[in-house]
Amino acid sequence: MGDVLAKAKGDVLQGTLALLVLKTLARGEMHGYGITLHIQRVSSDALRVEEGSLYPALHRMEQDGWINAEWGVSENSRRARYYRLTATGRKQLAEEEKNWARLTQAVASVLQFAQ
Repeated sequence: MGDVLAKAKGDVLQGTLALLVLKTLARGEMHGYGITLHIQRVSSDALRVEEGSLYPALHRMEQDGWINAEWGVSENSRRARYYRLTATGRKQLAEEEKNWARLTQAVASVLQFAQ
């Protein structure tokens, strides 16, 4: 049973990260550090995305065709990889938002259940 819960937790966390990144990129192209700052700022520091989680997730999303990336120069004149949502990514974002709504409603139903 523990293995099932551990796998489900990993899937939910990975899916949640994808949702947050896709939603952030829906605002426009951004480099990785900008993505982490945006998520942290908008969540009032409640959510912090570590590089060790972000870059593998970005790589997976790029392989899946949800985002494109190209090299550019950041605000502080450093080379940075800029990520942008693709049409496929926009469709995936809509799907991820639906999945999130179903998940949160299901959790809320269990929490509100009175015997």
